[in-house]
Amino acid sequence: MNAIPPAALTAERLDRISPSQTIAISAKARAMKADGRDVISLSAGEPDFETPRNIKDAAIRAIENGETRYTDVSGTRKLREAVARKFKRDHGIDYKPEEIVVSTGGKQVIFNAMVATLDKGDEVIIPAPCWVSYPDIVSLADGTPVIVEAGPNQGFKITPEQLEAAITPKTKWLMLNNPCNPTGAAYTREELKALTDVLMRHPNVWVFTDDIYEKLVFGGFTFATVVEVEPGLKDRTVTMNGCSKAYAMTGWRLGFAGVPLPLAKAMDKLQSQSTSNTSSITQAAAVEALDGPQDTVEEMRRAFERRRDMVVRLLNECPGLHCNTPEGAFYVFPSVQGCLGKTTAGGRKLATDEDFVMALLEEGGVATVHGSAFLFPGYMRISYAEGDEVLREACARIKRFCADLK
Repeated sequence: MNAIPPAALTAERLDRISPSQTIAISAKARAMKADGRDVISLSAGEPDFETPRNIKDAAIRAIENGETRYTDVSGTRKLREAVARKFKRDHGIDYKPEEIVVSTGGKQVIFNAMVATLDKGDEVIIPAPCWVSYPDIVSLADGTPVIVEAGPNQGFKITPEQLEAAITPKTKWLMLNNPCNPTGAAYTREELKALTDVLMRHPNVWVFTDDIYEKLVFGGFTFATVVEVEPGLKDRTVTMNGCSKAYAMTGWRLGFAGVPLPLAKAMDKLQSQSTSNTSSITQAAAVEALDGPQDTVEEMRRAFERRRDMVVRLLNECPGLHCNTPEGAFYVFPSVQGCLGKTTAGGRKLATDEDFVMALLEEGGVATVHGSAFLFPGYMRISYAEGDEVLREACARIKRFCADLK
């Protein structure tokens, strides 16, 4: 019996997306390490800290107490109440537990919202540089990504004029990441207000705000979220957050969002036919993360701020690189344009940012991600979610690599 050719087996929608390039580079770095290569990986968006002890203990208690059954699809009542308290405590936003959706990571919240709302031809405005998954999720949901570029001259943040110009009768969503992956750029309250003023003039445009890095802001920056700045947008805003970054819980897989009730019901319906509830043990741990002591969050934030300052300084000493100082997250996004057109010590011609990061990995032993993966060529993303000594060594390798270019 003849096998079905792969092209005939897979659905057309898969042709619209690519595998995550951040995951691909991390996998390549791991494979090189497994082969005995000396590689420092700064490609993954994952804190290097352990999950705090009180959160681990809460998970252990949940197991011992038999909290190992299915829960409501959108999360336990206890967790949804904890999330509602978090939004009220941090931002003064009132959500009912029924307006809270808990999913298996923030990515699933985005996926559910887009699949539940987009029809063919609907447009989603996405500022770039942007996280690699946003455009692909929109495309998979039959929507059309509308990319609006925000360069370093404007702090990697879109302007109200750009937003106004991008809105059409087909616009369904603005997708905002604040602070941003990959740039670390964060919108001030005033900058957000300028954007929300535009949105208030367009009642058919919804807002998806990905605030997953909100606790990681530096230099006295004060974070604000969309509905906090403009309460009039609450009925058409999804406010997404989670436990992965602030609480070092990436592998626990839990994201949550405050969602207008009709859309919350639609997302619950969709999730009921995909993953159903996220892990009951993770949910119990998340209650402790949100309601328990927050001192470890501040300890991690201070460590990331110190690392940011060190990495920006060291990268700006590298020939051909230029690095802005970001307001938040744990990434820097230096320009590599001063290195393009040159040749490495190993004889490789660097025509693109992808050429640069692949040569840096294979010849310099440092894994980063090229800016093109984030729809912004000529740059690279470096995660400084590593120990200080590791980061110093990585920056020294990058400096040697750049200095050896001809």
